[in-house]
Amino acid sequence: MNTSPIAFLKGHGTENDFVIVPDPDNALDLPASAVARLCDRRAGIGGDGLLHVVRSAAHPEAKAMAGEAEWFMDYRNGDGSIAEMCGNGVRVFAGYLERAGLVEEGDLAVATRGGIKKVHIAKGGEITVSMGRALLPEAAVTVSVDGRSWPARNVNMGNPHAVAFVADLEHAGELRSTPPFSPAEVYPDGVNIEFVVDRGPAHVAMRVHERGAGETRSCGTGACAVAVAAARRDGADPTVTGTPATYTVDLPGGTLVITEYPDGEIEMTGPAVIVAEGVIDPSLLTV
Repeated sequence: MNTSPIAFLKGHGTENDFVIVPDPDNALDLPASAVARLCDRRAGIGGDGLLHVVRSAAHPEAKAMAGEAEWFMDYRNGDGSIAEMCGNGVRVFAGYLERAGLVEEGDLAVATRGGIKKVHIAKGGEITVSMGRALLPEAAVTVSVDGRSWPARNVNMGNPHAVAFVADLEHAGELRSTPPFSPAEVYPDGVNIEFVVDRGPAHVAMRVHERGAGETRSCGTGACAVAVAAARRDGADPTVTGTPATYTVDLPGGTLVITEYPDGEIEMTGPAVIVAEGVIDPSLLTV
């Protein structure tokens, strides 16, 4: 068992917060139980998730991407479960790499379970992530809370989302537990559920329940899913109009700007903040 202190950092992207564990050689064993303890806000460091920073060549799930992306974001939800992608997490991951002197301002590629993500680190600290293309499965979905029900747009951003437009964000309820949705078979591995209201032209606000984490202050892939769903609702589908569609998305933790281009590519721009660093007692990682 490793008895040496283990370095960590704490960061957030629009208050979607993460424990960051640098481990370039993939030497640490991070079972789900250990990740959950680290993310516990009372007994651990606290976070919506954990960013395990590994060189792609050192991780079996990322070796095939090592030629295009040196670094792999081994992302875990706050309950320790493995997730495909986290948009805010990619920005914070890139922010850490720059802070650590592992990359410079400008363009880089980050390997994730949702594929390789292109990132641009601007001089002022804003980070833009190319989030790929949205998939829009045809399956009809309904979301319900406290006797109210809404049709939800099924959007996949490398992870699954159900986007419901509502009259008031309070209608989303407490969001600690997963809001009921149907049919259940549409999302066999669970789903992130967004509740959305309009704030103005191409300007919306949202709350989100993230699977494995409950309500979070922000969700990057969720903001992208919301912008795509809003553009389709508004008749502003860039793949049809040939004009990019940009939406401002307000979240409880801040604001993200989402642009979808005519070729379907989606970019997300927002901040990444590192707030602390220290060491972990290795006993927290024992099963």
